[in-house]
Amino acid sequence: MASRRDFLHHGLRLTALGLVATPLIGAEAAERGTAKAAAPDAPSVDIAPPPDLFDAQVVDLDFWVKPRTLSVIRPASGERSKVLYWKDGEIIDSAYQELCHMLRDVNGKASMAIDPKLLETLWASQAFVERYGLDKPLEILSGYRTPASNKRLIEQGVPAARQSLHMSGKAADIRIAGLTEEVLGGLVRSFRQGGVGFYYRSGPKGGWIHADTGLNRTWKG
Repeated sequence: MASRRDFLHHGLRLTALGLVATPLIGAEAAERGTAKAAAPDAPSVDIAPPPDLFDAQVVDLDFWVKPRTLSVIRPASGERSKVLYWKDGEIIDSAYQELCHMLRDVNGKASMAIDPKLLETLWASQAFVERYGLDKPLEILSGYRTPASNKRLIEQGVPAARQSLHMSGKAADIRIAGLTEEVLGGLVRSFRQGGVGFYYRSGPKGGWIHADTGLNRTWKG
């Protein structure tokens, strides 16, 4: 008889084929046979746990010890990069520097050292869904921000904390084509590596997920 873990992996492999068109539902709702679509305008309270099928805690040890290649795109500058940045338990310095450049403040034209723990979360999110057929680059909407850039966003009414972790290279706003905010955010949160913000937006591009390496917490913005 197949184990629960085998069932989860098999279910995710099948579900991944319909990620673009169909938001995934929570495991409890699935067991009750009720489908509930993700609600972009849901109130900012009571964030439900991520669906079991997107719980990163089901991955095995091999997932964490294999070489790590991160494929990213910066829509603001049109840059793309696919970088093997970690192998045999060590960060490859030249690749790390390239990723720090990719996550720079595009508007402020400045960069800084990015928290390796943040890179781990970004890579793991991309690698996790890639195992099930969704091979897309990670879109970096915002990485490092200079204090001046962060202040300018606040003045423009863009969601930005005054003490934002973006200013210390510990946060990124991300998107993966084909994943809803609910699904991507649920996955990022299941890694339990820091804060996760769900930013729901209508339109062809949709919203984004804020991921940081601060305290474990969630919010909707």
